[in-house]
Amino acid sequence: MALGMGIIPFDLLYTIDKYPAPESKIDATDFFSQGGGPIPNCMVGLSRLGVTTAVIAAVGDDPFGHAMIKGLQAERVNTDYMIMKKKSPTAIATGYIEKGSGRRTMVLYRNIEVLPRDIRTNTLPIPKIIHLDGRDMSATMKLARWAKKVGAIVSFDIGSMRNDVSDVLPSVDHLVVADQFAFGFTKTRTAKAAIEKLQKHCRGTIVVTEGLKGSTGLEDGRHVHQRAFKVKNVDTTGAGDAYHSGYLYGLLRGWSLADRMEFGAAVAALKCTRPGGQSGLPTLNAAKRFLAERKKNA
Repeated sequence: MALGMGIIPFDLLYTIDKYPAPESKIDATDFFSQGGGPIPNCMVGLSRLGVTTAVIAAVGDDPFGHAMIKGLQAERVNTDYMIMKKKSPTAIATGYIEKGSGRRTMVLYRNIEVLPRDIRTNTLPIPKIIHLDGRDMSATMKLARWAKKVGAIVSFDIGSMRNDVSDVLPSVDHLVVADQFAFGFTKTRTAKAAIEKLQKHCRGTIVVTEGLKGSTGLEDGRHVHQRAFKVKNVDTTGAGDAYHSGYLYGLLRGWSLADRMEFGAAVAALKCTRPGGQSGLPTLNAAKRFLAERKKNA
Protein backbone atom coordinates (compact mmCIF):
# COMPACT_ATOMS: atom_id res chain seq x y z
CA MET A 1 0.00 0.00 0.00
CA ALA A 2 0.90 3.68 -0.30
CA LEU A 3 0.51 6.14 2.58
CA GLY A 4 0.67 9.87 1.87
CA MET A 5 0.89 12.95 4.06
CA GLY A 6 0.56 16.54 2.90
CA ILE A 7 -1.63 19.58 2.49
CA ILE A 8 -5.26 19.10 1.44
CA PRO A 9 -6.92 22.29 0.20
CA PHE A 10 -10.42 22.40 -1.21
CA ASP A 11 -10.07 23.61 -4.81
CA LEU A 12 -12.32 26.32 -6.26
CA LEU A 13 -11.55 26.48 -9.97
CA TYR A 14 -12.69 29.06 -12.53
CA THR A 15 -12.30 28.83 -16.31
CA ILE A 16 -11.57 32.19 -17.97
CA ASP A 17 -11.07 33.19 -21.61
CA LYS A 18 -7.74 34.89 -20.88
CA TYR A 19 -5.85 36.22 -17.91
CA PRO A 20 -7.11 39.67 -16.89
CA ALA A 21 -5.01 42.80 -16.79
CA PRO A 22 -4.49 44.42 -13.35
CA GLU A 23 -7.53 46.33 -12.06
CA SER A 24 -9.82 44.72 -14.66
CA LYS A 25 -12.93 42.58 -14.16
CA ILE A 26 -13.86 39.51 -16.15
CA ASP A 27 -16.51 36.79 -16.14
CA ALA A 28 -15.72 33.12 -15.66
CA THR A 29 -17.02 30.76 -18.32
CA ASP A 30 -17.14 27.75 -16.01
CA PHE A 31 -16.72 26.83 -12.35
CA PHE A 32 -16.13 23.57 -10.53
CA SER A 33 -14.85 22.47 -7.14
CA GLN A 34 -13.21 19.35 -5.73
CA GLY A 35 -10.67 18.17 -3.20
CA GLY A 36 -7.05 18.91 -4.02
CA GLY A 37 -3.46 18.88 -2.79
CA PRO A 38 -0.42 17.10 -4.28
CA ILE A 39 -0.48 14.10 -1.93
CA PRO A 40 -4.27 13.51 -1.85
CA ASN A 41 -4.39 13.86 -5.65
CA CYS A 42 -1.60 11.31 -5.99
CA MET A 43 -3.34 8.88 -3.62
CA VAL A 44 -6.60 9.21 -5.58
CA GLY A 45 -4.63 8.55 -8.77
CA LEU A 46 -3.03 5.44 -7.27
CA SER A 47 -6.40 4.24 -6.01
CA ARG A 48 -7.86 4.49 -9.53
CA LEU A 49 -4.90 2.44 -10.74
CA GLY A 50 -5.83 -0.25 -8.23
CA VAL A 51 -3.41 0.49 -5.36
CA THR A 52 -4.49 0.46 -1.70
CA THR A 53 -3.93 3.98 -0.34
CA ALA A 54 -4.34 6.09 2.78
CA VAL A 55 -3.91 9.81 3.53
CA ILE A 56 -2.75 11.77 6.56
CA ALA A 57 -3.82 15.41 6.32
CA ALA A 58 -5.39 18.12 8.47
CA VAL A 59 -8.82 19.59 7.72
CA GLY A 60 -11.11 21.88 9.66
CA ASP A 61 -14.38 20.77 11.20
CA ASP A 62 -16.27 22.67 8.51
CA PRO A 63 -18.23 21.87 5.33
CA PHE A 64 -15.07 21.90 3.18
CA GLY A 65 -13.26 19.48 5.49
CA HIS A 66 -16.18 17.06 5.64
CA ALA A 67 -16.63 17.25 1.86
CA MET A 68 -12.96 16.43 1.32
CA ILE A 69 -13.09 13.36 3.53
CA LYS A 70 -16.23 12.10 1.76
CA GLY A 71 -14.57 12.70 -1.60
CA LEU A 72 -11.52 10.61 -0.64
CA GLN A 73 -13.71 7.85 0.72
CA ALA A 74 -15.65 7.80 -2.56
CA GLU A 75 -12.30 7.15 -4.29
CA ARG A 76 -11.56 4.25 -1.90
CA VAL A 77 -8.76 6.17 -0.17
CA ASN A 78 -8.50 5.28 3.53
CA THR A 79 -9.24 8.37 5.66
CA ASP A 80 -8.87 6.72 9.09
CA TYR A 81 -5.72 8.77 9.75
CA MET A 82 -7.11 12.16 8.72
CA ILE A 83 -6.91 14.88 11.38
CA MET A 84 -9.92 17.14 11.95
CA LYS A 85 -9.18 20.37 13.85
CA LYS A 86 -12.10 22.29 15.35
CA LYS A 87 -10.24 25.61 15.73
CA SER A 88 -8.62 25.77 12.29
CA PRO A 89 -10.27 26.21 8.89
CA THR A 90 -9.79 23.84 5.98
CA ALA A 91 -7.26 25.17 3.47
CA ILE A 92 -8.74 26.73 0.31
CA ALA A 93 -7.07 26.96 -3.11
CA THR A 94 -8.58 29.20 -5.79
CA GLY A 95 -7.51 28.58 -9.36
CA TYR A 96 -7.94 30.41 -12.67
CA ILE A 97 -7.68 28.26 -15.80
CA GLU A 98 -7.12 29.90 -19.17
CA LYS A 99 -9.43 28.44 -21.81
CA GLY A 100 -7.59 27.00 -24.79
CA SER A 101 -4.10 26.79 -23.31
CA GLY A 102 -5.04 25.04 -20.07
CA ARG A 103 -2.57 27.23 -18.16
CA ARG A 104 -3.56 27.92 -14.60
CA THR A 105 -2.73 30.16 -11.64
CA MET A 106 -3.44 28.96 -8.10
CA VAL A 107 -3.82 30.97 -4.90
CA LEU A 108 -3.63 29.03 -1.62
CA TYR A 109 -4.93 30.12 1.78
CA ARG A 110 -3.82 27.76 4.53
CA ASN A 111 -3.90 28.28 8.29
CA ILE A 112 -3.83 24.66 9.42
CA GLU A 113 -1.02 22.14 9.79
CA VAL A 114 -0.13 18.61 10.79
CA LEU A 115 1.98 18.56 13.96
CA PRO A 116 4.20 15.66 15.08
CA ARG A 117 1.86 14.99 18.00
CA ASP A 118 -1.02 14.54 15.55
CA ILE A 119 0.64 11.41 14.15
CA ARG A 120 0.58 8.21 16.18
CA THR A 121 2.88 5.93 14.25
CA ASN A 122 1.90 2.90 16.35
CA THR A 123 -1.59 3.08 14.82
CA LEU A 124 -0.46 3.37 11.20
CA PRO A 125 -0.36 0.49 8.71
CA ILE A 126 3.10 -0.44 7.45
CA PRO A 127 3.15 0.82 3.84
CA LYS A 128 5.49 -0.06 1.00
CA ILE A 129 5.73 3.64 0.12
CA ILE A 130 5.35 6.83 2.16
CA HIS A 131 4.75 9.84 -0.10
CA LEU A 132 5.44 13.30 1.39
CA ASP A 133 5.29 16.95 0.30
CA GLY A 134 7.35 18.62 3.04
CA ARG A 135 4.99 21.48 3.85
CA ASP A 136 4.77 20.54 7.56
CA MET A 137 8.42 19.73 8.07
CA SER A 138 8.35 18.57 11.71
CA ALA A 139 5.66 16.01 10.91
CA THR A 140 7.41 15.15 7.64
CA MET A 141 10.64 14.36 9.49
CA LYS A 142 8.78 12.20 11.99
CA LEU A 143 7.25 10.11 9.21
CA ALA A 144 10.50 9.91 7.24
CA ARG A 145 12.35 8.59 10.30
CA TRP A 146 9.54 6.11 10.96
CA ALA A 147 9.67 4.97 7.31
CA LYS A 148 13.35 4.10 7.67
CA LYS A 149 12.58 2.20 10.87
CA VAL A 150 9.83 0.07 9.29
CA GLY A 151 11.55 -0.37 5.92
CA ALA A 152 9.19 1.73 3.80
CA ILE A 153 10.30 3.58 0.65
CA VAL A 154 10.22 7.38 1.03
CA SER A 155 8.96 9.33 -1.98
CA PHE A 156 9.07 13.12 -1.97
CA ASP A 157 7.21 15.70 -4.07
CA ILE A 158 7.79 19.44 -4.03
CA GLY A 159 6.71 21.82 -6.75
CA SER A 160 8.22 25.17 -5.80
CA MET A 161 10.50 26.99 -3.38
CA ARG A 162 8.30 27.71 -0.37
CA ASN A 163 9.97 26.35 2.74
CA ASP A 164 13.32 24.72 3.52
CA VAL A 165 13.03 20.97 2.94
CA SER A 166 16.76 20.16 2.89
CA ASP A 167 16.64 18.23 6.20
CA VAL A 168 14.43 15.49 4.77
CA LEU A 169 16.28 15.01 1.46
CA PRO A 170 18.91 12.57 2.84
CA SER A 171 16.05 10.26 3.86
CA VAL A 172 14.37 10.31 0.44
CA ASP A 173 14.60 7.25 -1.81
CA HIS A 174 12.72 8.76 -4.77
CA LEU A 175 12.92 12.51 -5.24
CA VAL A 176 10.52 13.47 -8.05
CA VAL A 177 10.29 17.25 -8.20
CA ALA A 178 9.16 20.03 -10.51
CA ASP A 179 11.68 22.15 -12.39
CA GLN A 180 10.57 25.25 -10.49
CA PHE A 181 11.88 23.74 -7.26
CA ALA A 182 14.87 21.94 -8.78
CA PHE A 183 16.23 25.01 -10.57
CA GLY A 184 15.53 27.34 -7.66
CA PHE A 185 17.06 25.04 -5.05
CA THR A 186 20.20 24.27 -7.05
CA LYS A 187 20.59 27.63 -8.84
CA THR A 188 20.84 25.83 -12.19
CA ARG A 189 18.99 26.04 -15.51
CA THR A 190 18.86 22.50 -16.84
CA ALA A 191 17.46 19.27 -15.45
CA LYS A 192 20.77 17.39 -15.69
CA ALA A 193 22.64 20.18 -13.90
CA ALA A 194 19.97 20.31 -11.19
CA ILE A 195 20.10 16.53 -10.72
CA GLU A 196 23.89 16.66 -10.37
CA LYS A 197 23.58 19.14 -7.49
CA LEU A 198 20.58 17.41 -5.93
CA GLN A 199 22.72 14.28 -5.65
CA LYS A 200 24.69 16.04 -2.93
CA HIS A 201 21.52 16.08 -0.81
CA CYS A 202 19.71 12.92 -1.92
CA ARG A 203 21.37 9.56 -2.64
CA GLY A 204 18.22 8.05 -4.10
CA THR A 205 16.64 8.19 -7.54
CA ILE A 206 16.08 11.78 -8.75
CA VAL A 207 13.59 12.91 -11.41
CA VAL A 208 12.96 16.50 -12.54
CA THR A 209 9.71 17.19 -14.40
CA GLU A 210 9.49 20.10 -16.86
CA GLY A 211 5.89 20.14 -18.09
CA LEU A 212 5.75 20.05 -21.88
CA LYS A 213 9.52 19.48 -22.03
CA GLY A 214 9.08 16.09 -20.40
CA SER A 215 11.10 14.69 -17.50
CA THR A 216 14.71 13.71 -16.83
CA GLY A 217 15.77 11.12 -14.27
CA LEU A 218 18.89 9.55 -12.81
CA GLU A 219 19.12 6.12 -11.22
CA ASP A 220 22.21 3.99 -10.61
CA GLY A 221 24.34 6.43 -12.61
CA ARG A 222 22.14 6.29 -15.72
CA HIS A 223 20.19 9.24 -17.12
CA VAL A 224 16.75 8.75 -18.69
CA HIS A 225 14.67 11.32 -20.57
CA GLN A 226 10.94 10.95 -21.11
CA ARG A 227 9.06 13.21 -23.51
CA ALA A 228 5.66 14.63 -22.58
CA PHE A 229 2.74 13.15 -24.51
CA LYS A 230 0.82 15.68 -26.60
CA VAL A 231 -2.88 16.00 -25.79
CA LYS A 232 -5.48 18.73 -25.99
CA ASN A 233 -4.83 20.49 -22.68
CA VAL A 234 -7.95 21.51 -20.79
CA ASP A 235 -6.31 22.11 -17.42
CA THR A 236 -2.78 21.39 -16.17
CA THR A 237 -3.80 21.57 -12.48
CA GLY A 238 -2.43 18.46 -10.76
CA ALA A 239 -0.42 17.22 -13.73
CA GLY A 240 2.63 16.70 -11.52
CA ASP A 241 0.53 14.85 -8.93
CA ALA A 242 -0.76 12.57 -11.69
CA TYR A 243 2.83 11.95 -12.85
CA HIS A 244 3.65 10.82 -9.31
CA SER A 245 0.69 8.42 -9.38
CA GLY A 246 1.96 6.73 -12.51
CA TYR A 247 5.57 6.76 -11.34
CA LEU A 248 4.75 5.24 -7.93
CA TYR A 249 2.49 2.64 -9.51
CA GLY A 250 5.45 1.49 -11.59
CA LEU A 251 7.72 1.56 -8.55
CA LEU A 252 5.32 -0.72 -6.64
CA ARG A 253 5.36 -3.10 -9.61
CA GLY A 254 9.17 -3.18 -9.79
CA TRP A 255 9.41 -1.41 -13.16
CA SER A 256 12.56 0.22 -14.52
CA LEU A 257 13.07 3.98 -14.21
CA ALA A 258 12.29 4.43 -17.93
CA ASP A 259 9.00 2.54 -17.62
CA ARG A 260 8.04 4.43 -14.45
CA MET A 261 8.67 7.77 -16.14
CA GLU A 262 6.78 6.76 -19.28
CA PHE A 263 3.75 5.64 -17.29
CA GLY A 264 3.91 8.80 -15.17
CA ALA A 265 3.89 10.89 -18.35
CA ALA A 266 0.89 8.98 -19.68
CA VAL A 267 -1.15 9.42 -16.49
CA ALA A 268 -0.25 13.13 -16.39
CA ALA A 269 -1.29 13.62 -20.03
CA LEU A 270 -4.67 12.00 -19.48
CA LYS A 271 -5.29 14.12 -16.41
CA CYS A 272 -4.74 17.29 -18.43
CA THR A 273 -7.66 16.43 -20.73
CA ARG A 274 -10.16 17.23 -17.97
CA PRO A 275 -10.44 20.08 -15.45
CA GLY A 276 -9.26 19.83 -11.87
CA GLY A 277 -6.57 17.85 -10.11
CA GLN A 278 -8.60 14.65 -9.81
CA SER A 279 -11.31 14.53 -12.49
CA GLY A 280 -9.03 13.36 -15.29
CA LEU A 281 -7.04 10.78 -13.33
CA PRO A 282 -7.34 7.56 -15.36
CA THR A 283 -8.04 3.95 -14.49
CA LEU A 284 -5.31 1.40 -15.12
CA ASN A 285 -7.01 0.15 -18.28
CA ALA A 286 -7.40 3.69 -19.64
CA ALA A 287 -3.73 4.48 -19.02
CA LYS A 288 -2.61 1.23 -20.65
CA ARG A 289 -4.83 1.86 -23.69
CA PHE A 290 -3.43 5.36 -24.05
CA LEU A 291 0.16 4.09 -24.01
CA ALA A 292 -0.60 1.25 -26.41
CA GLU A 293 -2.21 3.64 -28.90
CA ARG A 294 0.69 6.09 -28.69
CA LYS A 295 3.24 3.33 -29.27
CA LYS A 296 1.19 1.94 -32.19
CA ASN A 297 1.08 5.35 -33.87
CA ALA A 298 4.69 6.27 -33.08
